[in-house]
Amino acid sequence: MNNSNKQNQRIAKMTFASVYPMYLAKVEKKGRTKEELHQVIKWLTGFDNKKLQELIKENATFEIFFQHASLNPNAALITGVICGYRVEEIEDALTQQVRYLDKLVDELAKGRKMEKILRGS
Repeated sequence: MNNSNKQNQRIAKMTFASVYPMYLAKVEKKGRTKEELHQVIKWLTGFDNKKLQELIKENATFEIFFQHASLNPNAALITGVICGYRVEEIEDALTQQVRYLDKLVDELAKGRKMEKILRGS
Protein backbone atom coordinates (compact mmCIF):
# COMPACT_ATOMS: atom_id res chain seq x y z
CA MET A 1 0.00 0.00 0.00
CA ASN A 2 1.65 3.20 -1.11
CA ASN A 3 0.61 6.29 0.80
CA SER A 4 1.74 9.60 -0.61
CA ASN A 5 4.92 11.00 0.91
CA LYS A 6 3.08 14.27 1.56
CA GLN A 7 0.46 12.48 3.65
CA ASN A 8 3.16 10.56 5.56
CA GLN A 9 4.92 13.83 6.37
CA ARG A 10 1.65 15.41 7.52
CA ILE A 11 1.00 12.50 9.87
CA ALA A 12 4.58 12.62 11.20
CA LYS A 13 4.26 16.33 12.06
CA MET A 14 0.85 16.05 13.78
CA THR A 15 1.10 16.30 17.53
CA PHE A 16 -0.16 13.51 19.72
CA ALA A 17 -1.63 16.19 22.01
CA SER A 18 -3.89 17.40 19.18
CA VAL A 19 -5.28 13.92 18.52
CA TYR A 20 -5.48 12.57 22.08
CA PRO A 21 -8.63 14.56 23.05
CA MET A 22 -10.37 13.12 19.97
CA TYR A 23 -9.36 9.58 20.95
CA LEU A 24 -10.66 10.19 24.47
CA ALA A 25 -13.94 11.73 23.30
CA LYS A 26 -14.50 8.86 20.87
CA VAL A 27 -14.08 6.13 23.47
CA GLU A 28 -15.95 7.96 26.25
CA LYS A 29 -18.89 8.66 23.93
CA LYS A 30 -19.18 4.89 23.49
CA GLY A 31 -19.05 4.16 27.23
CA ARG A 32 -15.37 3.26 27.52
CA THR A 33 -12.99 4.93 29.97
CA LYS A 34 -9.82 7.01 29.93
CA GLU A 35 -8.14 4.17 31.85
CA GLU A 36 -9.05 1.72 29.09
CA LEU A 37 -7.69 4.13 26.47
CA HIS A 38 -4.44 4.42 28.44
CA GLN A 39 -4.27 0.63 28.76
CA VAL A 40 -4.49 0.30 24.97
CA ILE A 41 -1.87 3.02 24.41
CA LYS A 42 0.43 1.40 26.98
CA TRP A 43 0.06 -1.99 25.31
CA LEU A 44 1.08 -0.56 21.93
CA THR A 45 3.80 1.89 23.04
CA GLY A 46 4.94 0.90 26.52
CA PHE A 47 4.11 4.40 27.84
CA ASP A 48 2.79 4.66 31.38
CA ASN A 49 0.45 7.52 32.36
CA LYS A 50 3.35 9.74 33.47
CA LYS A 51 5.23 9.39 30.16
CA LEU A 52 2.01 9.88 28.22
CA GLN A 53 1.32 13.16 30.07
CA GLU A 54 4.92 14.32 29.43
CA LEU A 55 4.56 13.71 25.69
CA ILE A 56 1.23 15.54 25.64
CA LYS A 57 2.69 18.48 27.59
CA GLU A 58 5.73 18.61 25.26
CA ASN A 59 3.43 18.65 22.20
CA ALA A 60 5.38 15.72 20.81
CA THR A 61 4.78 14.99 17.15
CA PHE A 62 3.79 11.46 16.20
CA GLU A 63 7.35 11.10 14.86
CA ILE A 64 8.81 11.86 18.32
CA PHE A 65 6.02 9.92 20.08
CA PHE A 66 6.83 6.69 18.25
CA GLN A 67 10.61 7.26 18.43
CA HIS A 68 10.24 7.03 22.22
CA ALA A 69 7.86 4.07 22.07
CA SER A 70 8.75 0.43 22.61
CA LEU A 71 6.33 -1.00 20.08
CA ASN A 72 4.62 -4.16 21.27
CA PRO A 73 5.99 -7.22 19.44
CA ASN A 74 2.38 -8.27 18.75
CA ALA A 75 1.55 -4.98 17.01
CA ALA A 76 1.89 -6.76 13.66
CA LEU A 77 -1.22 -8.76 14.63
CA ILE A 78 -3.26 -5.56 14.24
CA THR A 79 -5.03 -5.91 10.91
CA GLY A 80 -8.00 -4.45 9.16
CA VAL A 81 -9.09 -1.22 7.56
CA ILE A 82 -8.77 2.19 9.19
CA CYS A 83 -9.20 5.51 7.39
CA GLY A 84 -9.65 3.57 4.15
CA TYR A 85 -6.30 1.76 4.36
CA ARG A 86 -5.41 -1.81 5.33
CA VAL A 87 -3.02 -1.27 8.24
CA GLU A 88 -0.99 -4.37 7.44
CA GLU A 89 -0.27 -3.03 3.92
CA ILE A 90 0.95 0.46 4.88
CA GLU A 91 4.58 0.75 3.79
CA ASP A 92 5.68 3.80 5.77
CA ALA A 93 6.58 2.51 9.27
CA LEU A 94 5.52 5.64 11.16
CA THR A 95 2.21 5.96 9.31
CA GLN A 96 1.57 2.28 10.02
CA GLN A 97 2.26 2.78 13.74
CA VAL A 98 -0.14 5.75 13.89
CA ARG A 99 -2.78 3.70 12.09
CA TYR A 100 -2.20 0.82 14.55
CA LEU A 101 -3.08 3.26 17.33
CA ASP A 102 -6.10 4.53 15.39
CA LYS A 103 -7.28 0.95 14.87
CA LEU A 104 -6.94 0.06 18.56
CA VAL A 105 -8.87 3.18 19.59
CA ASP A 106 -11.53 2.33 17.02
CA GLU A 107 -11.84 -1.23 18.35
CA LEU A 108 -12.12 0.09 21.91
CA ALA A 109 -14.87 2.52 20.88
CA LYS A 110 -16.74 -0.25 19.07
CA GLY A 111 -16.96 -2.23 22.30
CA ARG A 112 -14.50 -4.97 21.43
CA LYS A 113 -13.30 -7.00 24.42
CA MET A 114 -9.99 -5.82 25.88
CA GLU A 115 -8.40 -9.29 25.51
CA LYS A 116 -9.08 -9.15 21.78
CA ILE A 117 -7.88 -5.54 21.41
CA LEU A 118 -4.63 -6.41 23.21
CA ARG A 119 -4.14 -9.39 20.92
CA GLY A 120 -4.28 -12.01 23.64
CA SER A 121 -1.55 -10.55 25.85
